[in-house]
Amino acid sequence: MIGLLWFGALATAAYWVVWFGIDRSWLATANTPAYYTFENAFPLSDGWMAVTAALGAIALQRRRAEALLWTLLAGSASLYLAGMDILFDLENGIYKSGDLGNLVVELFINAGCLVGGAAIVAFAWKHRRYFLGLEGVEAGASSAPARDAPRGVVVG
Repeated sequence: MIGLLWFGALATAAYWVVWFGIDRSWLATANTPAYYTFENAFPLSDGWMAVTAALGAIALQRRRAEALLWTLLAGSASLYLAGMDILFDLENGIYKSGDLGNLVVELFINAGCLVGGAAIVAFAWKHRRYFLGLEGVEAGASSAPARDAPRGVVVG
């Protein structure tokens, strides 16, 4: 999960570096003013998703209770952005047009945000008791680590 969160944060940053700083034609699946206006509306929301994903990864690495908050926020942001992007693409024929390579990138982003976001939310919710149990440990209520650590999160 830590890897997925870091991948999402870093891939999002890389996307916008390419879009604004290198060559947006590498990513664009359409060449219309409406498409560019739509894409240019995403950086702030994508930035929020990337920040919450990075904070979630850091909190998971440090086994902090706030991992629950940040992972739920990151997963939810990813699902929301996937919904916006997929609906735009369906309504505007994006999946039917454009360069095959750019279409593959678009589908990867859409599927990644949808599946990744759902996986992050499911992971966070499944292990919520573990994360909430860390609050007492962080506050000094107990020196014993929580016993139901999520698979892949080593405690002790």
